[in-house]
Amino acid sequence: MNERYQVAGIDVHKRMLAVVIVDAAAEGEFRFQRRKFGAVDSELRALGQWLAEQEAREVVMESTAQYWKPVWRQLEGQCRLHLAQAFSNRAPRGRKRDFQDAERLVRRHVAGELILSFVPDPEQRMWRTITRTKYQLTRDRVRLHSQLESLLEDARIKLATCVSDLLGVSGRSMLLALAKGETNAVALAALAQPELQATPQQLADALSAAATLSPLHRQILQLFLDRLTLIEQQLATLHHSIAAALHTHQQAVLRLAQVPGYGVDSAQQVIAEVGPEAATFGTAGQLASWVGVCPGREESAEVSKNNRTPKGNRMMRRVLNQVANAAVKTKGSVFESLYRRLLPRLGHNKAIWAVAHRLCRLTWKILHEGVEYIEYGSPRDPKMLQKRAAKLMRELRSLGYQVIPPTPQAGAHT
Repeated sequence: MNERYQVAGIDVHKRMLAVVIVDAAAEGEFRFQRRKFGAVDSELRALGQWLAEQEAREVVMESTAQYWKPVWRQLEGQCRLHLAQAFSNRAPRGRKRDFQDAERLVRRHVAGELILSFVPDPEQRMWRTITRTKYQLTRDRVRLHSQLESLLEDARIKLATCVSDLLGVSGRSMLLALAKGETNAVALAALAQPELQATPQQLADALSAAATLSPLHRQILQLFLDRLTLIEQQLATLHHSIAAALHTHQQAVLRLAQVPGYGVDSAQQVIAEVGPEAATFGTAGQLASWVGVCPGREESAEVSKNNRTPKGNRMMRRVLNQVANAAVKTKGSVFESLYRRLLPRLGHNKAIWAVAHRLCRLTWKILHEGVEYIEYGSPRDPKMLQKRAAKLMRELRSLGYQVIPPTPQAGAHT
């Protein structure tokens, strides 16, 4: 008699879970046991207890919004968990049933037909939460900047035409005074820093409508500035939180930050997504495929009809796109020469994506093999190199990292 091998499938919803379990080692047609559970903590504990009684070895569930996360946390460590991408378990149109969906999950999992998602360990999931929250706050700050400029335009305050950064030291000083009731344009212009290129006359002209600014405009302006202060305080808190969380992996952060286009912040985001050693991915090609920066392939009769890149990890795609755009502007780097070589044939967007592919593979090598980056492009200005190294060391030391100037090691390449 074959040993039992119990496999469970869970169709996850916001308020309920449809759970089935079957002996995958049994011969003949599967005979499923069905049970429904709620999604609150007591019900999740009951689910774990029932699966333990049934000796379930594997559990597969769909990645339904964020509702799968409490179930995963409850069952983590109890049995082997799998998270299936929802489109790989699609039902025929008009035939969706909760228990049938759970049974189909099990059948397709046993047959190896599901596309499974990468779910990191709890510590790395917390890193992701911090970095992604920080990114959302950064987007909120950008959105607030646009709303603030729109408010000033509505009030005929043309300050944005005179200062390069509306939320810089000079711009914020004038906005704070404006929100508190200052009506004299000359007094407002005098608050600008001496380094500002705009003259006092230009600033006074741009702020001339301050005398007619309504109380409601000033109130909304103060609300925007208060929200800006709160966002910046939260960003500073998260900045130090991710630094403390990755303190034991500071060498990985340092090695990655040395690559042209990367910085401390982008290095931390990448490590939060793939791990400090990218251990889940056996090759650089596997990481590039998971991120979605490699060419796709839709092949029929040995003819590829579409080479569009696959959908991958959105956070990694965004970071690598930003890093690639910065890397091609680094004078003397191999990424600048690669971009210039590809630009006439591919155009800007595809050339940048090719550079992002190269950076993705290089990222895997630096993290997985623990090597340091060595620039094999044309000789770069020593002063620029020294300036960049000093900047990186300042950033790392401000986060509490102990930084020793790195020595190049043989074996690293792009």
